[in-house]
Amino acid sequence: MSRSAPAADAAPADLALGPNAAELATLFAAFAAHNHVLLAVSGGPDSTALMLLAKRWQVECRPSTQLHVATVDHGLRAESRSEADAVAALAAQLGLPHSVLDLAAPLPVTRLQEAARHARYEALTAHTHAIGATALATAHTLDDQAETVLFRLLRGSGVSGLAGIPAVRPLGRLTLLRPLLGWPKADLVALCRAAGVVFAEDPSNLNPRFARVRLRALMPSLAAEGGDAATLGRHAHRMARADAALEAATDAAAAALGAVPGEEGGFVFPRLGLGALPEEIALRLVGRAIGTVGTGPVELGKLEALMGWIAGLGSRQTGARTLAGAVVRVSRQSVVVARAPERRPLGSRK
Repeated sequence: MSRSAPAADAAPADLALGPNAAELATLFAAFAAHNHVLLAVSGGPDSTALMLLAKRWQVECRPSTQLHVATVDHGLRAESRSEADAVAALAAQLGLPHSVLDLAAPLPVTRLQEAARHARYEALTAHTHAIGATALATAHTLDDQAETVLFRLLRGSGVSGLAGIPAVRPLGRLTLLRPLLGWPKADLVALCRAAGVVFAEDPSNLNPRFARVRLRALMPSLAAEGGDAATLGRHAHRMARADAALEAATDAAAAALGAVPGEEGGFVFPRLGLGALPEEIALRLVGRAIGTVGTGPVELGKLEALMGWIAGLGSRQTGARTLAGAVVRVSRQSVVVARAPERRPLGSRK
């Protein structure tokens, strides 16, 4: 459900601040591939700066891309509606169409931030489709990137996870764009203030109940030891580069092994060939197969345990295990990954 605000022609802010036209063209280069882009703007400094910069790009670079703005009202705070209305007013002054989006259902009490994020993206994705846009842009910053890398490192993520937040990635039939990943949050706050634009502060960003807030509190100490946001962001870039190389190697391994579809619509790998691959490549190859025929991405630790089990089988041993909606059967000659049969309800007849 959404409420739309009409666009207007007047611009309230000093839009001459910040990067020049050439820098804006580089910053928003990915936008130019789309006729319509939706900006997700909460009213905080990051997303407000995104709206200001995107408008400047539109004015100075004159792309054919049309910009739209949406604010999701989670209904968690009394101030949320007035904050959304403030975004609507600023968007109208900038000449950008704006909609306030309400969530389809109340949020649960447990795992609130995760549920809010999921619901927010559902609402934004639905609205993006409704207005005919092909891309959604969010205002994730260098600070967000650093926190993500640290969060995933502490939870044992592999190379793919430590690559952090990608600047561009598919989101169903849409493209998700994050042009501000190289910008420190402090620079965006300064840009809003210099432009004379008021922004909202979400108190949940200071609530130590949430893991990211606790990690954020550690950042000054880490920075003092050389682990500042720029360093962690550089680490994410290097991990993304390594991840791309590993994915290319996995593609080559899949072609070399000649993996063929199985009788049950799964994948068949020669056991000896799979066992001869570097561990990381074999892990990714089987993980891809399980993700394709099963219920989605596989947790890394569970995938590692599965591959350890396969590697530990003697050459004459066979067996089968299930993982993430897939069944992995090991024979003397092959490793077959197929969709797991549906479980029968308890008490049903055989």
